[in-house]
Amino acid sequence: MEISLLKEGLFVMIIGMGTVFIFLSVMILIMHLNSFIMQKVINKYFPEEVLENKKVQKNNDEEIALAIACAYAKL
Repeated sequence: MEISLLKEGLFVMIIGMGTVFIFLSVMILIMHLNSFIMQKVINKYFPEEVLENKKVQKNNDEEIALAIACAYAKL
């Protein structure tokens, strides 16, 4: 086997793998850029709803007592 064929095959392999690597890197970059742009456009025309904080009952001792009484009544 000749060394020049081996060198040529190695060179072609490096060129091919480099081309694939560059293509995938550019594709990932474009996908991230597209995602960023689409989020801005979608949020501009369709904003997310802001959930309001519901008031929490601070004193629910009566409900707790009722639940405990029901639990004891069924035993």
